[in-house]
Amino acid sequence: MSGDKKEYRLGSAEMISAPGMVRWAINGAKFEADRPAMIDVIADGWHIPLEAAMALVMEQVPYTVEGETVVFSYGSKDPQ
Repeated sequence: MSGDKKEYRLGSAEMISAPGMVRWAINGAKFEADRPAMIDVIADGWHIPLEAAMALVMEQVPYTVEGETVVFSYGSKDPQ
């Protein structure tokens, strides 16, 4: 097992609140039919790997909020 984890920092923009978008995506992902779209919004919006976005949206990894930035770590060896 590898301990290789990458830290992701999802920053806000003038009209987009990263913490708000992440909370919205997590809530939306509770509906199975909407899950793929919620994961795509986070992955595409911040140009992060689909697997990292899925772990965040499905609450498989913890995140913190630093000001207007969402911070979380994800590695390919994280338990599912």
